[in-house]
Order: sequence, then structure tokens, then C-alpha cells
Amino acid sequence: MSTPANTASAKVTPAKVGGEDTIRRGPPVEVVRYGPGKRINHWITAISLILLLISGLAMFHPSLFFLTELFGGGQTTRWIHPWIGVVLFFSFFILFAQLWKLNLPNRDDVQWASQIGDVVAGNEEKLPELGKYNAGQKFIFWGMASLIIVLIVTGIMAWEQYFGQLTSIPTQRIALLVHSLAAVAIILIFMLHVYAAIWTRGTISAMTRGTVTGGWAWRHHRKWFKDMAGRGRIDPAE
Repeated sequence: MSTPANTASAKVTPAKVGGEDTIRRGPPVEVVRYGPGKRINHWITAISLILLLISGLAMFHPSLFFLTELFGGGQTTRWIHPWIGVVLFFSFFILFAQLWKLNLPNRDDVQWASQIGDVVAGNEEKLPELGKYNAGQKFIFWGMASLIIVLIVTGIMAWEQYFGQLTSIPTQRIALLVHSLAAVAIILIFMLHVYAAIWTRGTISAMTRGTVTGGWAWRHHRKWFKDMAGRGRIDPAE
């Protein structure tokens, strides 16, 4: 008995297509979701965010100052923290330039969000067919983008080594307050992102191997899967 993924594949004349958004017939059926460039960029962004979290916490409260030892001491931590922020900014916005169109909200996202109970319960058959990203993923994408802009702007305003003469002390204090609040918000979004990736079984392989199973694509992002099949983006069996 054929699975939905195999059925969708069988309707299309095989055509050798490389790169992302490609169905590999297998068996098993696999879908190339992310290429090496996007995966490397994603992990640079994730590692930068974690390093910023640790170094930021180290400077946030005296009880966490011991974390500065991971970076070679207090002065080094103070110096390196904003530079890691610059890496984060450019790394994420390379991804942003590639993915923003796919993350624009649509009617399916409104319906998906209104049925969040079915999402949590795993009642996928009751949900609308989705493209490459669902409303939750789009929320994380736009939330990260907005908060990274806030963090880079307020970080520059408080970067005394290079921009200290351009802002007053009261302005720097306000910038640091906003910077801290934005940091807390982006940490929460990052935690939500990691939790969702673990909770939705089969998701993590998209950012480790670059592929997901045909069943995963059919279950969670059926419109995206059908679109690939409809455009003949199917590799012959290897």
C-alpha cells in the first residue's frame, strides 16, 4: 500500500533536480529542506546567540560574573560581547534576505493559529495545508528579526569604545535597559524555537542533515510538498 508521500511522487515524471526543495524518491522518500549554506548560517546564528546569552548574563549581575572566565575574564568579555552581536546581526540577516518572502503571513496562518488546540493535540488532519512555514515558525522568524534590530541599535548606542561620544550617559542608560528587555524577549523566543523543533518529531534533521522524510513534509507542510511535486522537483531513486 502506497503512502501519501509515495502517491504524490508517483504522479510526476522524474526529473533530475538538485538543491533545496527537492523530493528524493528513495526509498525512503526524503525532502531536501535546507542546503549547506543555510544550515551553516543557521548554526552560526544559533551559536552566536548562545554566546551572547552567556556573556550578557556574565555582565548582567555580580552573581553571574564567574561566567566571564569562559571568555578569558571580565575585560575580554566586555570587549567580545558586542563583536559577537555584529556576527549575529549579519548572519541572521543573510538568512532574512533569503527567507522573508516565504515567511509573509497569509490566510492559512490565521486559520492555523485559530486552531492552536488541534496543533498541540497533533490533529494535523483538521488543519489547513501549509507551505514551507507555519504561523508559529513565522512568528519566531519575525520576532527574531525585530529583536535583533533592537539589540544592534541599542548595543551600538551603548558601545562606549566606538560610539561613547555620540550618546549621553542618560541615553546610554535607557539604551541598556531596552537592550536588556529585548535580550530577555529573544531568549524566550529562542527557547520556544528549540522546544518546537524537539516537540515536532523529525524536525531537527532539517538543520543537521538538511532533509526531512516525505511523511514529515506531507503531515506538516503538505502544500509545500505538493508544490514541489507539481513543479517536478523529484530526483530519481539513487
